[in-house]
Amino acid sequence: MRLIRAEEMQAIDREAINQIGIPGVVLMENAGRAATDSFCREFSTLYPGPVLVLAGKGNNGGDGYVMARLLTERGWQVQTLILGRDEDIVGDAAVMRGILQKLELPCSCVTEACELRSGFAAAEPVVIIDALLGTGLKSTVRGLYAEAIEIINSSGAAVCAIDIPSGVDGSTGQICGLAVQADLTVTFDHAKIGHGSNPGAACAGLLEVVDIGIPANGRLQLESDVCLVDASVAVEWLPERPQEGHKGSFGHLLVLAGSTGKTGAAALAGNAAVRGGCGLVTVAVPESVHDIMEIKLTEAMTCPLAAEDGRVSSQAQAQIAELLQSRDALAVGPGLGQSEELSELLIWLLASSQLPTVIDADGLNLLAGQLELLHHRSGPAPILTPHPGEMARLSGLSVAEIEADRYRVAVEFAAEHGVVLLLKGARTVIAAPDGRVAINGSGNDGLATGGSGDVLTGLIGALLAQRLEPFEAASLAAWLHGRAAELVTAGQGVAGMAASDLLCQLPVARRELSEGVCLC
Repeated sequence: MRLIRAEEMQAIDREAINQIGIPGVVLMENAGRAATDSFCREFSTLYPGPVLVLAGKGNNGGDGYVMARLLTERGWQVQTLILGRDEDIVGDAAVMRGILQKLELPCSCVTEACELRSGFAAAEPVVIIDALLGTGLKSTVRGLYAEAIEIINSSGAAVCAIDIPSGVDGSTGQICGLAVQADLTVTFDHAKIGHGSNPGAACAGLLEVVDIGIPANGRLQLESDVCLVDASVAVEWLPERPQEGHKGSFGHLLVLAGSTGKTGAAALAGNAAVRGGCGLVTVAVPESVHDIMEIKLTEAMTCPLAAEDGRVSSQAQAQIAELLQSRDALAVGPGLGQSEELSELLIWLLASSQLPTVIDADGLNLLAGQLELLHHRSGPAPILTPHPGEMARLSGLSVAEIEADRYRVAVEFAAEHGVVLLLKGARTVIAAPDGRVAINGSGNDGLATGGSGDVLTGLIGALLAQRLEPFEAASLAAWLHGRAAELVTAGQGVAGMAASDLLCQLPVARRELSEGVCLC
């Protein structure tokens, strides 16, 4: 699904009105009518109401006025409360407000919190239509609008948000103070980034994108290159797998991982690479844990590296250099540990290796505080896969700051440091330095368990070895990883899922894609 910035949608609207010549009231009528159809389908069991439209003074409110009229015509019991004075409503919204007045439909303006609460109590709605703020919001919600959002969220009523839940920044998904928690969001023409990126995406409920009659031809070219990844998007990135291929055809991945007490991370990454379709996998670990890895890994090869204190030593540089010569991709970090020697080893790898590389876990911790290394690297843009805590160490931001504006944090970091940044979490964000962004739509909270990130690292490495370019490898891996979690939990539930449970489901998720089983 293509996602666009709110500003781009505003430009599309202006073009339709000013250049194509479609009157704004026609677009507003079309929007209200399409939203009414969606409303009636979703909330049919609650017919005939009562329904309360909470409307602002702008065009979002205008869409709400149209819905109030059309729902009344269909037999719903509708009342409308407008936050503001009647004389403040102008433009197309004023036209739709005037129609309500001429039809003598229940509609009143409120300017004080006591009036708002009194009007809400009198309405006793089972469904609330949020037509307060729309996608143009950029500032913190305050005053009467904040009061209205609190009333909506504490009401217990079902909620239908028009265009976007009020309080969500349509261009980033950031919450502007507080936001409506909707059950259904009906948006127009295109979904917005705020619908796809958390925390805003978590407010939207079921999202429906409806047509409002803006012609496809003659449109402004969209600047945003952002997509919400579902199966129909992910399938486009699947690497070819010719029947005449052999193990050398599907790439050889080197995994640099493991230390005393953390062999599980290395094993998960190696096994995930095998399950991710990689032809050959070598897991290079400290010689002190090599015997353990030979037991844990069957299909992947192992290589002992010079070690000190249970971690890879800088003395292993020559060994690693030799390994790199015959490999197609590199994965660094799972269970690697931290030391001054490992830091020096990472500096050397970034400066000398030409292989496409994914860096995770301890590799990210080694990078923290020396991001200038990323600007002097060899080879294609590396993939960094931090969870919010690791991202905090890399960026200097707090976890709260990162989680409040995940989209912007990822995009800005990727552009500044020339990396593909995969910011883990619900609605994982993958940002490329050239401006491409993918927001992953698969997965569940079963992934919130130790080791799931190591599986993702191995899977990304496998796709790099199969010659996907870094952004596509990271985006496809995120979707397959999430889909594998969905397959696991379909059979056993979410709680208690182990990272190793994902391994056998990775080929199943890939088969579904290739056969079109899960395409929407």
